[in-house]
Amino acid sequence: MGMKVAEIIVEVLEQAGVKRCYGIVGDTLNLFAKNLERSSIKWVSVRHEEAGAFAAGAEAGFTHNLTACAGSCGPGSLHFINGLYEANRNRVPVVLIASQVTMGEMGFEFIQEVDFKSVFEGCSVFCEMILTPDQARKKTVMACQAALSKQGVAVLIVPVDISHGEVSEDYPYRVHYSRPEVRPGDAQMEEIARTLNAGKKIAIYAGSGCEHARDEIVAVAGRLKAPVAHTSRAKCFLEPDNPYNIGMTGILGNEAGYNAVLECDTLLLLGADFAWRQFYPDDAKIVQIDIDPTHLGRRHHITIGAVGDVRTTLQALLPHLEEKSDAAFQQKYVHRYAEAMAAERENLKPGHNDSIPGSYLASLIDHYAADDALFCGDDGTPVVWALRLLEANGKRQIFGSLLHGTMATALPSAIGIQKAAPGRQVIAMCGDGGIAMLFGELLTTIQEDVPIKIVVFDNGKLGFVEIEQKSEGMLDTFTRLKNPDFGKVAEAIGLWGKTVRNASELPALVQEWLAQPGPALLNVVVNPLELVKPPFFEVKPALGMALYSVRAVLNGRGADVLEMVRENFL
Repeated sequence: MGMKVAEIIVEVLEQAGVKRCYGIVGDTLNLFAKNLERSSIKWVSVRHEEAGAFAAGAEAGFTHNLTACAGSCGPGSLHFINGLYEANRNRVPVVLIASQVTMGEMGFEFIQEVDFKSVFEGCSVFCEMILTPDQARKKTVMACQAALSKQGVAVLIVPVDISHGEVSEDYPYRVHYSRPEVRPGDAQMEEIARTLNAGKKIAIYAGSGCEHARDEIVAVAGRLKAPVAHTSRAKCFLEPDNPYNIGMTGILGNEAGYNAVLECDTLLLLGADFAWRQFYPDDAKIVQIDIDPTHLGRRHHITIGAVGDVRTTLQALLPHLEEKSDAAFQQKYVHRYAEAMAAERENLKPGHNDSIPGSYLASLIDHYAADDALFCGDDGTPVVWALRLLEANGKRQIFGSLLHGTMATALPSAIGIQKAAPGRQVIAMCGDGGIAMLFGELLTTIQEDVPIKIVVFDNGKLGFVEIEQKSEGMLDTFTRLKNPDFGKVAEAIGLWGKTVRNASELPALVQEWLAQPGPALLNVVVNPLELVKPPFFEVKPALGMALYSVRAVLNGRGADVLEMVRENFL
C-alpha cells in the first residue's frame, strides 16, 4: 500500500527542518492535520490566519530555519496574504500549504474556490499546485528548497482530492540547501579598493545584509577612518562593541548618521536597500555591495555595483585597503552621535502633570528587560521608540515591520518568537490600533501557553498617522480610537492585566509586569501629543505643523497646541 500525498508533504517538511506549523484547521486541510499530528512538527492554533503568517515569518527570521503555515481552501488560506507579504519582503523562509477544492470542481466558481496561484505569486519565490499524486514529493521538495535558497515564501497548493491520493512508486527526492560564499572578481575588487583608497571623507552605510559581518565592517571602518551608520534592521548586530557606530539615518535616525552619509565624498553601501533616496548623497562616489544583483543602484545612482556576500567580500577587500591617517571625519561624527544620544536620554522623563510619554515608557522597558530579551514592535511609534531607545548589546534583537510597514505585527510575531525561544523573555510593544486589529491572538497566548509580555502604548489614536497629517497642515482626521481598558479586557481573557495612567506608578508596574510567569499585558495610557521628531529640520513639515497649529486654534483646539508645545519643546 502506498503513501497518501498528505503524508508525503508532512514527511518532506520534517526533512526540511520545519519545527512548527501555524494556522487554523478546516475541511480541505483535515488529512494534512491528521498526518501532522503524528509527526515531530508542532501545530500552533491561531485565531486568524494573518497572525499565523506573522508568527511563522517572525520565527523564520529569528531562527533562519524553514517554518510552515497551513490553511483551508478559499478564505482560510487567503487570510495569510498580508503576513506572507511581510515574510517575503523580510527574505525569510516560510512555506504555506494552501489546501484547495477538489480538482474536478476547479474552474466552475465552486464554493470557496480561489485562484491561489494568481493571488500568491506577487508575494512568493515559488507558487505551484500539485496536479497529480506522483508530483507530491518532488513539488514539496521544490517548495522547501526555493524558500530556503531564495530566502522567501513558497506556496504549495494542494487540492483536497490530491491530498487523499496514494503514491505507489515514490522517488527519494530530498531537500538540498547550502549557502555558497560569493564575492566579486579580482578586477572589480581592485576597482573598489582604488575608489575607497582615493576617498578623503568615507562613510559606511550598512544594512541587514551585514548580519554576520560586524567584525569585518569594524576592521574596514578602522582602516578607512569611516564612521558606520546603519539601517534600522541592522541595529542589533552593528551597534554592539562598535567604536565607529553613529546610529541610524532616515526619519527614525539621528543627526549624526544623517549628516555623515550626506557629507561624505565616498559612501560604502553594504547589504542595504534603504528605500528613501533623499537620504543618499548626491555628489559622493557610492560603492554598493549586495548579494542580490537587483538591489544594485535601484534606490540611487551608484559608482560601482558589486555582487557578493558582505562578510566574504570585505575579508577579501581588506588587504587591498590603505590605512588612512586622518580620522577627523570619523571622530567628528562618532562624537556627534554620543552627544545626540546623551541629549535624547536627558529627555526620557515623565511628562507634565505626571503623564507618561511613550519614550519614557520605552526607556523603562529598556532598563528592566532582560539582557537577552527579544522585542517586537508594532509599526508606528512603538517600533520607533524601540529602535531609538532599546540598548543593542549583542544579545537582544528587535523585530518590526520595517519593509512592509503593516499594522499589528508585534503580538503575533512575539508568539512565533516565544515558541522558537521558550527560555527567553519576549516583549510585544503594541500600539492600541495594532493590538485591536488582531486582538483575538490574546486568546492564542492562553491556548498555546506562551508567556509573552505585552505592553500597549495606548494614546487613543493612530499616532503616527496623525503626526503625518499634522506635518501636512491637516487637523487630525479619522485617527481617533475609542478604546476599552485593555488591562481589564486582558484580565477577563485570562492574562495578567493592569492599566497605568500616572508616570509615578510606572516603574513598579513595569517590574511587576515583567516578573509574571505567564502571558501578561500592561496597558499604559501614554501622552497622545508626544511627537516623533526627525533628525533634521525640513521646511515643508515645519510649515505644515505651523499651519496645523493655526487651524487647531481657529477650530477651538488651542489647548491641544499648547499641550503639544509643553510636552515636546519645553
